[in-house]
Amino acid sequence: MKIKQFKDGPLAHYSYAIVSEGKMALVDPSRNPMQYYIYAEEQNAKITAVFETHPHADFVSSHLQISEQTGADIYVSKLLGADYKHIPFDDGDSIKMGKITFKAINTPGHSPDSITIVAEDTKKTILFTGDTLFIGDVGRPDLRENVGNMKAKRVELAKDMYHTMQNKFNHLPDEALVYPAHGAGSLCGKNMSADSSSTLGNERMGNWAFKKQTEAKFLENILEDQPIIPSYFGFNVDINKHGAENVQKSKGAVNLKLFVDKLEAGVSIVDTRDGNIYKNGHFPNSVNIMARSDKDDFETWLGVLVEPEEAFYLVVNSVNDMEYVLERTAKIGYEKQIKAIVTLSDKVSVSSDKLDLKHFKKNLEDYTIVDIRSKNEVASAKIFENALSFPLNELRDNADKIPADKPIVVHCAAGFRSAAGSSILENKFKNTRVYDLSNAIEKFK
Repeated sequence: MKIKQFKDGPLAHYSYAIVSEGKMALVDPSRNPMQYYIYAEEQNAKITAVFETHPHADFVSSHLQISEQTGADIYVSKLLGADYKHIPFDDGDSIKMGKITFKAINTPGHSPDSITIVAEDTKKTILFTGDTLFIGDVGRPDLRENVGNMKAKRVELAKDMYHTMQNKFNHLPDEALVYPAHGAGSLCGKNMSADSSSTLGNERMGNWAFKKQTEAKFLENILEDQPIIPSYFGFNVDINKHGAENVQKSKGAVNLKLFVDKLEAGVSIVDTRDGNIYKNGHFPNSVNIMARSDKDDFETWLGVLVEPEEAFYLVVNSVNDMEYVLERTAKIGYEKQIKAIVTLSDKVSVSSDKLDLKHFKKNLEDYTIVDIRSKNEVASAKIFENALSFPLNELRDNADKIPADKPIVVHCAAGFRSAAGSSILENKFKNTRVYDLSNAIEKFK
């Protein structure tokens, strides 16, 4: 059995290819299947199976496209109620591929239809645990209250997760390898390790969810302090339940407009350029969600600040950036919402205010400081004592609560979110100066 782990850095997503005797199975594939096809060619292997551990909330899967292009069978739990052609795969079900036997374990908790895929040959046991068991943590139980074939409330799912962790893995050996669908940085859990794999024995010793504890204590732990739920999560669950369109065709339908100096009024504008370039010249009423590299959480914040099915223009610095930004947009299924990808004309000259950092340092009381970090971040370390706290995901709805009698300075933890937050408030306050503290926040920690 040969296993390759693929990592999508911005979404902290892991997908897998498993090869045996000229055949390949995939687990939880990303939106664009080309990397798996390239690997299949390298291995001279035919893709025959695609396993979906559950309908993912944070990205769109390519399972249907892969099935249509390769003839592979799709295996999912019958509880999912998938709209596409599939083979039910639940407790007691198994299939053979080469020398590997794949088995299903129903492991509800993150979602009611979650399964863990067990792959076994004569030498080892591998667990593809999806969003059930992470390294150091388990999946959050609060994403399926309003979406999917089986709606389940967070407390019900938290109880399911407790029983999953107490009972569902007990028959498996300590040396079984654990390969999750996510790592640190994903919003599908709260305290995941940066490690990309583990053993079941190590998790039994170190993962809090395996500890002997009452159901009440487990629920208290898993339900508190979960991260935000981006707007697009339910949207992606529904796309994955139905099966996404061919990503190459969908991206190919997006329009490109060059050297634009005017855009349709009333349509949202997402500007993906570096914050410093944005501040020197941008369209009015645009939001700066940077997509400079894979270190920027572009997909997440696009799905937080733009609603599913909301039309928007996408601004890039150059045509060289078009494919990169479009690919990232398609990962969350937002490519069909793009009115056009545009580059700017030199005539676009709306600029942002530039902060006099020396004056700010000496005269903090002359500014309204807005902290757009999460509530948990603020609770653990407040940077400015008198700052107003409005997390970025709540900023637009709470802008009216921010006084406009003094210049406004927006900050986050490192500068990425403050670029978006300051642009939102800049659109709101036409007669008040709005500044982005950006990465200068490091001078105040």
